[in-house]
Amino acid sequence: MSRSVAGAVSVTLARGRLGVAHVVFFVMAAAAPLTVVAGGATTGYAVTGVTGIPIAYLLVAAVLGLFAVGYVAMSRHVVNAGAFYTYVRHGLGRPAGVAAAAVAIVAYNAMQIGLYGGFGAVLADFLHTRYDLHIAWWVCALTAWAVVAVLGLLRIDLNGRILAVMLVAECAVVVVFDAVMLSQPAPGGIGLGTLHPGLVVSAGIGAALVTAITGFVGFEATTVFAEETRDPRRTIARATFIAVGLTGVLYAGSAWAMSVATGPDHIVQAARASGTELIFDLAGPYLPTTVITVAQVLFVTSLFAALLSFHHTVARYLFALGREHVLPAVLGRTSRRTGAPKVGSLLQSAVAVIVLVGYAVVGADPIVHLFFWITVTGGLGVLILMTVTSAAVVGFFHHSPHSEGRWRSTIAPVAATLALTGILAATLVEFDTLLGVEASSPLRWMFPTAYATAALLGAMWALILRRARPDVYQAIGLGAHTATVAWRTPTTASHHV
Repeated sequence: MSRSVAGAVSVTLARGRLGVAHVVFFVMAAAAPLTVVAGGATTGYAVTGVTGIPIAYLLVAAVLGLFAVGYVAMSRHVVNAGAFYTYVRHGLGRPAGVAAAAVAIVAYNAMQIGLYGGFGAVLADFLHTRYDLHIAWWVCALTAWAVVAVLGLLRIDLNGRILAVMLVAECAVVVVFDAVMLSQPAPGGIGLGTLHPGLVVSAGIGAALVTAITGFVGFEATTVFAEETRDPRRTIARATFIAVGLTGVLYAGSAWAMSVATGPDHIVQAARASGTELIFDLAGPYLPTTVITVAQVLFVTSLFAALLSFHHTVARYLFALGREHVLPAVLGRTSRRTGAPKVGSLLQSAVAVIVLVGYAVVGADPIVHLFFWITVTGGLGVLILMTVTSAAVVGFFHHSPHSEGRWRSTIAPVAATLALTGILAATLVEFDTLLGVEASSPLRWMFPTAYATAALLGAMWALILRRARPDVYQAIGLGAHTATVAWRTPTTASHHV
């Protein structure tokens, strides 16, 4: 298939649209730095009661950097918008790959849709507080949904420019707030107590690591955009390490700056008292009101940027599966004008609006029941995927003729697998705490069980394909190379939509 003789299913996404900067903007926007600093770090202090949140961020960044060694090494040999799905398929086999795809679709949809709850509630509160406008959260959420639905169909590089502006602005605000907090330390001066390595073995650090790792969700999506980059081999590696490094320093630095402003012994109490307003309360007295207002606006746009980035991730996973006929082939269609995965984007928007309307109708709490519960669950799914993918990297290079050296192909991936397994175990043990429910609540197992169910269904579907559609089964994970497969039922030629 080609673009001159267009088929119903596209072989590739639009090539050459993204450079290193574009990819970094996409994945860091998904990580939502201002949202993590204002919400994640303070929640980490408040929920865990641990003062070592800054060192937890640095430790997680180190683990993810270790994971990225093998991850980007494999990306040089496997270029596919399916990312985790494709890597698991090439490292652990086709059934495992389709199981990973099912988990990825659930996880990234959860991240994307859950963020609408936070966006709607935060924007509604801002409009009420600043302008005395009483607008329901779901109206704000649906407005954002409409904008994301439209942007999801446009050129990927245009979206990258929009995210770039938002990301640079929110990172600048975080740096300014950090500088203010460090310039106004609590009695005792600037200390490094919350960055002490000894805190890594303190009680409760497991929950702190779980809290920290959710702030990085999104960085791993660099490979999702590989097909649309100018030079995948170099672009993905550079973007991945830059994203991990920048977010790690930003998160750890901001969490530490908060502890300096309150004093290490009072940071937990302050976080519990002020919640997500802590960073604004600490820096507010020393900054003009206009700056605080701009920062609060950027808090809202930070959530929007994450919404848009995760939307693109979901659409590309659906595209990859449709292109290979693992899911209906219609999902593999792209727009002739923009090269975007049009049908996958529309499907993700449809799922999102159904969930939003459902939450609005039943009157559920947008922060607790949609934003908090669902995004935490999405983060769990991505952690599962990273753990399995790290093991898949080991399997891939063990059976592959490609040489990346022992460090990249074995030592780093094995070490990352062990570290991520430990964090995953801590996540499951502490999941009731993360949800804010009783240890006896069925919710603590209901959400993790959803991933086990999705993985089982995915693996079963792969086995069904092996028997019923061996041609499709053989093409699983081939990506753009599916064009070389002789489908049993040829697709009727037609133009791109």
